[in-house]
Amino acid sequence: MRIEFEAGGITLAGDLRVPEEPGPRPGLVFTGPFTGVRDQVCGLYADRLARKGYVTLAFDHRNWGESGGEPRWHEDPQGKLHDLRAAVSFLRSRPEVDGERIGVVGICLGGGYALKFAAFEPRVKVFAGIAGAYNNPYTMRSGMDYQAALTGLGEVLERQDRGGPVEYLPAVAREGEAAMPGDEPYAYYGTGRGASAHWANEVTRASLRELITVDNMMGADFLSPKPALIVHGVIDRFCSPEGAEEAYRRLEEPKRIVWIDAKRHIDLYDAEPYVTQAVEATAGFLREHL
Repeated sequence: MRIEFEAGGITLAGDLRVPEEPGPRPGLVFTGPFTGVRDQVCGLYADRLARKGYVTLAFDHRNWGESGGEPRWHEDPQGKLHDLRAAVSFLRSRPEVDGERIGVVGICLGGGYALKFAAFEPRVKVFAGIAGAYNNPYTMRSGMDYQAALTGLGEVLERQDRGGPVEYLPAVAREGEAAMPGDEPYAYYGTGRGASAHWANEVTRASLRELITVDNMMGADFLSPKPALIVHGVIDRFCSPEGAEEAYRRLEEPKRIVWIDAKRHIDLYDAEPYVTQAVEATAGFLREHL
């Protein structure tokens, strides 16, 4: 069912899925890929895990999809953490949900947000990351001219601070400039695979600054003693297996890492048998710990 809830005065739109089994049931909050909206990857996993007996909430973060917030299509890391907090509050208010059994599931960029959120949110009892991007500035600066990137993006923000329009670039493109360039992101977002009436092929240019400066990996240092699951493809050009391994190393027990024989990042978005393998691994872990 479509629902709405408030996060700091911003109205967020979501889909609540309630299993047929009598409640109250454990609840799961989802956060997903960069530029993604709730009826894409998060919606797929939320539906599959609802069928496993969990009340699931997939929602559009502020600035994205059907949710409120300005500027549109802008990545707001701190805002996303506030959204997740409000989502947990909403779940705990529902009679179908056992408020003492709440987990958070993050996919792609959402994996990092879910990790950081769970680390500092006592109401969340378990974390699961699927094909996660566990961003941290140390890794980001090793693969680019970091100061040049900050300078260029700072100029964008200065123009906006002085009253200029919000600057955008395409989210995906087969060729040319885009936030996620190349064939693989386009194969999902630029085709019918990721089609959604609530998704737009644009993102603020300033969002790139957020991606290269946010430290979500730190959540791994603070999550203990909560259980953590990492599910990741053995080959992933966009969310590196090395990042998943680092997050796993920094986590304390109880923890589990499950490697899926996927060769592309987007295999874990919607392709079989990879999605089923990820769902089964997640459901099995949640049965043990939630």
